[in-house]
Amino acid sequence: MTEQERTPFVASCPNCGERRETETPNEVIAFYRRHRALTGHDVEWEIADVESIRETTEGADLKAVVLELGEEYEDGVPLGLVTAAMGEQGRTVGETLDDLRELRMTGHVWEPKDDHVSAF
Repeated sequence: MTEQERTPFVASCPNCGERRETETPNEVIAFYRRHRALTGHDVEWEIADVESIRETTEGADLKAVVLELGEEYEDGVPLGLVTAAMGEQGRTVGETLDDLRELRMTGHVWEPKDDHVSAF
């Protein structure tokens, strides 16, 4: 497989091995939701082919990640990119979504449109 043929976003379940290759990061969020509803399992990122994630968010906390990535997205950062950035720090998709929910409930982030977040 050549570099051009590689799927840019890949996530999998460490419990059962279910794996999803997608073209957009938010498709991983949809995979996580379906998989969690059916099995109760979380999923982890394998590949997030977005170099800016590594360069700008390494070691940052969740709110800082949303703020940093938000500079590139007028209508909010896709949830998939936020979870991919946190995946680089060892967090699963479910853990990151749970933490985002807490930040939303405390007013630190908001959802300008479905499956996109912005921070204050």
